[in-house]
Amino acid sequence: MVMLACGCSRTERLRVSVSDAVLQSSYLGNGVEWDPYDEAPGWGVEVSDADWKKLTARMDFLRPGFIRCMIGGQNLYYDHGTYDRERNAEPLLKLLAYCQERGIEVLFGEFNPPDKSLKADPAWVKMSVDYLDWLVQEKGFDCIRHFIIFNEPDGDWATPEGDYAFWKSMMERFHQEMALHPGLLDKVSLAGPDVVVEYRNPASAYDAPGWVAQTAADLDSLVGLYDIHAYPGQQQVRSGAFADLLQEYRIPEGKRLVLGEAGYKYWREEDAALQAENDRRAAASPYTQGTDSQMLCGDFFYGLDLSVLAMDVMNGGVSGMAVWMLDDALHAGGDSPRNLKVWGFWNILGEELFGDPSLETPKPSFYGWALMSRFFPAGCDILRVETPPMEGLRMAAAVLDGRHTLAVVNFSDTDRNLEVHLPLSGAVRYEYVEGACPADADGMPVPVSTGIGGKRHEVAVPAQSLVLLTDMP
Repeated sequence: MVMLACGCSRTERLRVSVSDAVLQSSYLGNGVEWDPYDEAPGWGVEVSDADWKKLTARMDFLRPGFIRCMIGGQNLYYDHGTYDRERNAEPLLKLLAYCQERGIEVLFGEFNPPDKSLKADPAWVKMSVDYLDWLVQEKGFDCIRHFIIFNEPDGDWATPEGDYAFWKSMMERFHQEMALHPGLLDKVSLAGPDVVVEYRNPASAYDAPGWVAQTAADLDSLVGLYDIHAYPGQQQVRSGAFADLLQEYRIPEGKRLVLGEAGYKYWREEDAALQAENDRRAAASPYTQGTDSQMLCGDFFYGLDLSVLAMDVMNGGVSGMAVWMLDDALHAGGDSPRNLKVWGFWNILGEELFGDPSLETPKPSFYGWALMSRFFPAGCDILRVETPPMEGLRMAAAVLDGRHTLAVVNFSDTDRNLEVHLPLSGAVRYEYVEGACPADADGMPVPVSTGIGGKRHEVAVPAQSLVLLTDMP
């Protein structure tokens, strides 16, 4: 028996057994939204070679199972009526080359048409699909596996304005156009409906579960991946209510559902204190007006909450989760770099935009998400964890090629001791504990102990922490 101590006080030991029962096979993975900095040229800046080196080093540790990459055509291929595939394309091509080289699956798409007047214009459909074909077949980026034609079409902020019938017709038109490019549909399928959990547009015929159900009824032969967006509250997730809500989403057998965007919002009454702090920080920030920012996204606890949300996803049969979003420098409200959408793990343009290189340092929450992404890799099977329920404790386990990961989040204020039954060989232990997160010179996580073996382990889990055991590389 291996003793894995952390200085926790001795409490009743909870038996935890990772069974061979598979909750879902070939998990797509945990990842991030990583868009190609296509707004930056309008701000007069770009991602330097040095910054790109930082980004790729961090992504190499993160090892996302997949990324969601969305573009604004007006910043790339479309310039006041002119179609130019090469325009401002270098950052996107570099991003896709990174994913191609490392075998990372990409959900690619467009937020909206490059101009509102093109909403239903066949010219946009032709341009958009030609651009997709150029990337996938001419440039060779067949890491792009799924294509999203509109971001959140159920929203009153989106071009379709919640009109399901219009969105359906556009999905059919895009599919028809893709079929005109030989070989494209063999490599790329449509993804949808990309709708928002718990949102209901009064102008729409359906709520979010309804959109998914109707998409399955009308378009399943066209849709290769079902995706939804989720921004639950902290207490909603910690209580287990959000895990129950996910079960409302039903898709056809043999297909997969992912959270294409995921993060936390605090508009619910039980999260009022968090919302107040978010608003206070936004009002004081020189980087954002806060209209669409999560100012607590870098805090230590946010890394715990992302991990708990991922556990609900994995244990609940949803096939992947992409955090919105990787970098504060990806988007701004009103196209002004002084109104950034702060949701990221850093701001890689901190020095260039604000003269503050410290903004480019990874925020604390990155540490936790890096562990959950790297050690629940694409292709792993999610296993059932058998344990008596205990308030404030959430777990998930996976296996790939005979190697295992067990992650435990203790979001209570009480230290916990576990008796874990799991075969491990040459395993390591990582700890995400506030003020004590061992890291290398680049800020990447390093294990607190190594050489762990055996089938039974005593594991101490501090209050407000993530502990991860793995013998995966």
